[in-house]
Amino acid sequence: MGEIKYMPAGDRALVVEFGNQIDPAINDKVHALAAKIAETRIPGVQEMVPTFRSLMIYYDPAITSFENVRKQTAELTGQLIGKTTEKKRILKIPCCYGARFGLDLADMEKHTGLDRDEIIKIHSSVDYKIYMMGFLPGFVYLGGLDKRIEMPRLKSPRVRILPGAVGIGGNQTGVYPLASPGGWRLMGGTPVDFYDPYREDPILCKAGEYIRFIPITIGDYYDIRHMIVKGEYQVEVVEEGDEGCQ
Repeated sequence: MGEIKYMPAGDRALVVEFGNQIDPAINDKVHALAAKIAETRIPGVQEMVPTFRSLMIYYDPAITSFENVRKQTAELTGQLIGKTTEKKRILKIPCCYGARFGLDLADMEKHTGLDRDEIIKIHSSVDYKIYMMGFLPGFVYLGGLDKRIEMPRLKSPRVRILPGAVGIGGNQTGVYPLASPGGWRLMGGTPVDFYDPYREDPILCKAGEYIRFIPITIGDYYDIRHMIVKGEYQVEVVEEGDEGCQ
């Protein structure tokens, strides 16, 4: 597994660092440890925040100590050696490529040398792992982008990007959950709300899960959006090797 570092972060958090690069195997360990800690219920642990290559563990210093959490975490980490990852939980996200959403598709064609149909086919043929959440509530940092469609960020970020915009920034792809400034290249939009403060679970997905983009037409987009407003739409979720809905 390589050298694992256990470092204090202030007076109530511990950081477990598995490596110093973005790597699927490293990120698998991050999420496996988070699941193991949640299952074990280490006394005093309040919250965990996974990143690309580390896990931040918040604890209550009135209940436990850094050394206690470090020791128990190290024991659980040792149990992960040789373990295989669990089945992929995949959210099937409808995406309307182009139309009024794909503002940068023409530039992508010039940069990659591919036509838009090829770009869309490549982008929608991958199950993207959610390495971590951040930037905005519900914003997903997705790994697994094909190198053929990597794109540099805009030199001048847009002042306002609409919610649901699907874009590419460097070697990552993601979805803007809220209207915000942004410098990623926009290629499509999803009618699905990745963040809804009025929903029972405001954030649609979590780190460690996967997203599969499903191409839809502009008509499909508005039909699904209408269903969402009426509370009649639910994102389809499947597990790898089990194509039935969960």
